[in-house]
Amino acid sequence: MSATEIIEQFKALPASERAQVAKFVVENDDSWIPESFKQGMADAEAGRFVDLDTALNEPYPGDK
Repeated sequence: MSATEIIEQFKALPASERAQVAKFVVENDDSWIPESFKQGMADAEAGRFVDLDTALNEPYPGDK
C-alpha cells in the first residue's frame, strides 16, 4: 500500500477515527521531532540546564 492510498483512506475516515490515528502516530512515531529537541529534553530531564538569567549574566564555569 502506498502513502497516497493510506492518505486517501485516512481522509475517508470519520473525524473521531482520524483523531485516533493521529494520536497513534504522535505517540508512536517521533521521526518528526528534531534530534536537537530530543537531546535538549534529555538534558533537561537529567538536570543539565540553567535558567536564562544565569546563562546571560553569570560567567561560564571554567572561564576566567
